[in-house]
Amino acid sequence: MCIEASIEETEILETPCLHIRTPDSNLLIGENGKHLYALQTILKRIIEKKNTSGFSPFVIDVNDYQRKCVEDLRERARMSAQRVRYFKKEVVMQPMSGYERRIVHITLTGDPDVATESIGEGENRRVVIKPVV
Repeated sequence: MCIEASIEETEILETPCLHIRTPDSNLLIGENGKHLYALQTILKRIIEKKNTSGFSPFVIDVNDYQRKCVEDLRERARMSAQRVRYFKKEVVMQPMSGYERRIVHITLTGDPDVATESIGEGENRRVVIKPVV
């Protein structure tokens, strides 16, 4: 692809992260992160085929795109939890990937006033944040 970049190993939510820094980030990220998620999926498949002793999860980030998405999602989870506490009614979040649902669950795990649950199937799977009674 002839992209000039540097790579360093970091962490996002205690998950190993290959952080790519490049001036060509829009080529690697794509619209709404589609290229980045595709690149990550391809790399995971390659590693799974070559490494038969087990697979360790990891994330690929380009110029902090994933980190910003995680922080945005965590903030939406906290705001939704605040609504649940205030109105005493459950909040159903938008459909999300398993990785995104995990972020919401982890973010709200220590909150004694709310509980989280995943509902739905396939691409319509989402998190419900409920008040603890």
